[in-house]
Amino acid sequence: METLMDRAVVDTITSHFRALTSLVPLSPIRSEQDYDKAVAVLNQLLDAGAADEQHALADLATMLGTLIAAYDEVHYPAMPVSPSAMLRFLMDQHKLTESTLPELGSQSTVAEILEGTQELNIRQIKALAARFQVPATLFL
Repeated sequence: METLMDRAVVDTITSHFRALTSLVPLSPIRSEQDYDKAVAVLNQLLDAGAADEQHALADLATMLGTLIAAYDEVHYPAMPVSPSAMLRFLMDQHKLTESTLPELGSQSTVAEILEGTQELNIRQIKALAARFQVPATLFL
């Protein structure tokens, strides 16, 4: 059987946790006010360098980001995006035209994919994921 944690250790952890959570909200986000505070603190952490995985506060920023993401999923769900809409968005971002995507085939093939009259095949999806360095699931 495991030994229970010493009461003095529990008191120390509690004290440190209260001090930390007075500055950084590390509990589930339950309201817009909690959300706004969490986002503001995360931005401050990132501005302080916590985006760098080697930074002392990187894990704290990750945890806060996880809490924010959980709230976002429930309160601000992402709208589904079609593969053709995702492709069009990436083409716009990279200033590409139908003729500058040989990975998909001819210019007319690209046009049909963008119009939604032709679906992407597995080879094309893999090629797009590699070209744009994004997960292949964006095109499914």
